[in-house]
Amino acid sequence: MNLPYFLASRLYRFQDKQKRASQPAIRTAILGVAIGLAIMLISIAVVFGFKHSIRDKIIGFGSHIQVANFYTLQNNDLYPICIDDSLKRVLNSIEGVTDVNLYAISQGILKTEQDFLVITCKGITKDYDTSFLEQSLTDGDLSLAKTAGKQPSLVISRTIADKLLLKTGDTVFAYFIANGQIRVRKFRISGIYQTNLAQFDAVLCFTDIATTQSINQWEKDQYNGAELKTDNLERLQQTSETVVHTVNSKTDHQGNILISQNIYETYPQLFSWLELLDLNVWIIIILMFCVACVSITSGLLIIIFEHIRFIGTLKALGASNSTIRHTFLYYAMFFVLKGMFWGNLVAVALLLAQKYFGIIRLDPATYYVSCVPVEIDLMVFVLINVATWLLSILVMVLPSYFSSRVSPVKTLKYE
Repeated sequence: MNLPYFLASRLYRFQDKQKRASQPAIRTAILGVAIGLAIMLISIAVVFGFKHSIRDKIIGFGSHIQVANFYTLQNNDLYPICIDDSLKRVLNSIEGVTDVNLYAISQGILKTEQDFLVITCKGITKDYDTSFLEQSLTDGDLSLAKTAGKQPSLVISRTIADKLLLKTGDTVFAYFIANGQIRVRKFRISGIYQTNLAQFDAVLCFTDIATTQSINQWEKDQYNGAELKTDNLERLQQTSETVVHTVNSKTDHQGNILISQNIYETYPQLFSWLELLDLNVWIIIILMFCVACVSITSGLLIIIFEHIRFIGTLKALGASNSTIRHTFLYYAMFFVLKGMFWGNLVAVALLLAQKYFGIIRLDPATYYVSCVPVEIDLMVFVLINVATWLLSILVMVLPSYFSSRVSPVKTLKYE
């Protein structure tokens, strides 16, 4: 039989209700552990949710890796590259690449009777992955396929629609400058999307690729570039290096130099900003660990002081210092486990409520999302719980040594 565990369980089960000092101390320790653990779990879930929500939106607009003309990525001017079946097969054969989407871009102006707005019109192919756009669609549909004799369709953002007072079904004129000539197109608004990423929503529209190629006077195999999707974001850097070795500094059949870059290189400022959030998480975790440690240490010391006579009796009966220390360590772990249980319960309940009901709302103009996003990562939660458990054991070792300094002679002298 494990004697320290037996003694600790008896002490915890039959706590002396007359000891008024230890009861608040134990409750405070339990509350400190519960609050500290809950705040750590909620903070991690919110930061992960926010980072991944913004990251997925950025990737939705630019995919994981882009292959384009060398001059396009160097000075942001729109130069075409020729992507024939041969080059597309090469891109599809790269390890880690799951999809290749082609696009062509034209820059112009949308004009209504009331106002005008500079836009970037992105033409996409029929087999382009539009899952992100479908998730972001707030009105209309993505019927972009150009039909003979009909006006080309255009999907605009909610920001553009509000500024130009447009809605689905409306028609609007767009003016483009290509090769020194002004080209006019009349579009029908087929859909409206909203991502709350102002950098994209303010200018980006979508249409069929034949329209943008016609505006730019390009051939059918000329595109601004190809967007590559990978099967594992964690291995993006490795896949990106493979793409670099495969296509960088190579030329298409018209002599255009190809170059590639991944999404982190395309938008370094946005991802650097997201990485700064990790620092906030570490600060919160350290502070909450400190709160829990102080609560546990103070609670255990009070428990030891209130059981001085009990310790003296055990020593008089021949109990070793190790047995007494382990008894109080077990005793303390009971209320630590209780605090961890309530901390996990509260954290998971609040996170699930936020995830499915969006209780806490945000201003999308400032935070890029309309409500606080959360992401429950089971592995991370387990690691935080294990770390809390191990740290609790470590911080209880030192105060447990006070029990070994108790003299049985002094404690039993006046019994």
